[in-house]
Amino acid sequence: MRRILLTVSYDGTNYVGWQYQPNGVSVEEVLNGALRKLLKEPSVYVIGCSRTDSGVHADGNLCVFDTESRIPADKFKFALNEFLPRDIVIQESAEVPPDYHPRKRNSIKTYEYRILNRKIPIPQERNYSYFYYYPLDEKKMQKAASVLLGEHDFRSFCSIRTSAEDTVRRILRADVVRDGDFITFTISGNGFLYNMVRIIVGTLVKIGNGIFPEDCMEEILEARDRAKAGPRAPAMGLTLKSIVEEPPLSGQLVEENRHWAYTLDYGRLASEGKGFMEIRRSDEEDFEALLLRLTKFLSRNGAREVFLLDRTGHVDEGSTSAYFTWHRAEDEGQIFGAYPGTELYVTRDTLKYGEDD
Repeated sequence: MRRILLTVSYDGTNYVGWQYQPNGVSVEEVLNGALRKLLKEPSVYVIGCSRTDSGVHADGNLCVFDTESRIPADKFKFALNEFLPRDIVIQESAEVPPDYHPRKRNSIKTYEYRILNRKIPIPQERNYSYFYYYPLDEKKMQKAASVLLGEHDFRSFCSIRTSAEDTVRRILRADVVRDGDFITFTISGNGFLYNMVRIIVGTLVKIGNGIFPEDCMEEILEARDRAKAGPRAPAMGLTLKSIVEEPPLSGQLVEENRHWAYTLDYGRLASEGKGFMEIRRSDEEDFEALLLRLTKFLSRNGAREVFLLDRTGHVDEGSTSAYFTWHRAEDEGQIFGAYPGTELYVTRDTLKYGEDD
């Protein structure tokens, strides 16, 4: 059995989104049908990376499928395109290891949202941009967007229909650029919540037209309340531009905001299956979720043991957190500058995840 990775572009206008829905045709459904016609394998199906909404487009969504076919991996894109409609195109195809799962890789996703900001609409743009009649100040929008950079709890920008347990994401890029009548918002991050980008855009529009004050973005972010943010912008302006896999973890990650501060050390992750974290500071209400999120992240990336240097005083011998119990450990080579009397804890429980975690 072989696993093939596809890079898929599509015009989402005629589809109910990526994922199968009973009320219309999805991109996933069309891909599965094309694969079964090509391969004559009735049970073949794709596993996607990003579940775009109805009307949302993609330049580079990713998915995999398993097959017994001997077709060369790089030829699948040509063969499969013969069975697909013109609004879905395979851009690349490649063979990957059998355990490769597109939703369990550390990756950076980039979305682009286009706003047509002029008095009169352009009919050719009706399915690919959000027509907005009133003037928008892109400089105010850019200032507000820059507040989103870094790691934050994006609960204010998440649909109440989300199933996500953890609403923290890290944003690496948030740019607002005007080119003539078009305003383009580009955002990159390690993941996005349900409707997150469209709600951010709806909020930026409210700031750009002066309905919301230009310095309100931080207040909305800190509120962790969907009711404080703007409306959800229409789907047609949104495109998933790319999903880029990050290199293997190495060195350290240092993260700090007004609610927490921590360091992850990956130095012995690949060689010994040991992941280390230091939590230097955390608000009381955020600690349990932070501890769970970081432990799951290290475990998902190969840690068989997770070591914790807790400088907040929340963890004691036998402390439990969701799926695991902490035990005192010997000082592991002065990790994070641990010194005699500083407690280092370890969990040896292996965490197991469903494919949506």
